Amino acid sequence: MAQYLLSVWHDGDYPNPPADVMERMHAAVGAFNEELITAGAFVFGGGLHSKESATVVRATNAIVSMTDGPYAESKEQMGGFWVIEATDADAAMEWARKGAVACMGDVEVRPFQG
Repeated sequence: MAQYLLSVWHDGDYPNPPADVMERMHAAVGAFNEELITAGAFVFGGGLHSKESATVVRATNAIVSMTDGPYAESKEQMGGFWVIEATDADAAMEWARKGAVACMGDVEVRPFQG
């Protein structure tokens, strides 16, 4: 089975939506996680702090520098991810569809190399 990264993308006021929305999202994501685990598709996953908590580490000619903030300046931010195992890209897309519904955000699907 191949492994895929399902990355969750949000914009706007994430990760601080109204409490009732966050509660529904957490319940839905918890149920989705359980479905992944039961199906044997779950490898690893987690939610991320806001993009303001990011640090970019760059190496240029063996000189390393660090910059606060996300790598890309964008209103969108990665809110979390799953690493899953799926029989093929169609199966990964179906998991991504369910994940997008659960987390109320866009999900990008990318296969791992080799």
